Amino acid sequence: MNMIAKIFLLSCLLALFVGVTISLWPETTIDHAPGILCPESPIQGKAQQSTPFLSGDFMITPLAGFEIRALVLHRENYNSGRESDLSPVDLALGWGRMSDQSVIDKFDIDQRGRRYWWKVSAYPIPRREIEQSSANMHIIPANDEVRVALDEVVRGSIVTIHGSLVKITADGNWRWVSSTTRDDTGDGSCEVIWVESLHVDND
Repeated sequence: MNMIAKIFLLSCLLALFVGVTISLWPETTIDHAPGILCPESPIQGKAQQSTPFLSGDFMITPLAGFEIRALVLHRENYNSGRESDLSPVDLALGWGRMSDQSVIDKFDIDQRGRRYWWKVSAYPIPRREIEQSSANMHIIPANDEVRVALDEVVRGSIVTIHGSLVKITADGNWRWVSSTTRDDTGDGSCEVIWVESLHVDND
């Protein structure tokens, strides 16, 4: 076996080892005592800045001001697709009774394909309340401070987010538009948030 083949084989084995290690490494999770941790619903109002602005190759149009304090039900990192150039992380967030550990322990929660998925064997609270008290949110860091803070976010973190719900357009008729209601479900129901500040509580 020549040197190039040996290097290629070693590279493949290293990649396999890293992949297996990551898959087996336990996900960091913070558990809480029973009780509602984030009782308030998200606050949506008039955007402080309504003028569209450029971020790289993307035109960002604020649709509404947005604030939320919520429990992180799940996080998912993304590094492929045009959306990941702006938003490297999605957070599934819960508030009201969807921030109560005794409730969310009944759920199997996952994220994939820029969506948030959940299932239960029996509803601990009404389905409509689940839909109106939790959501998948696409996080767009507006600055380096937010990018750094995102590294601290794990399942069970309590996060406080201030920013704007936005519409994003780019060449080729590409667009990504935030939901502006907490009542919708399915395609188009996720929030796309230009995050100007992010506080993470892991205590």
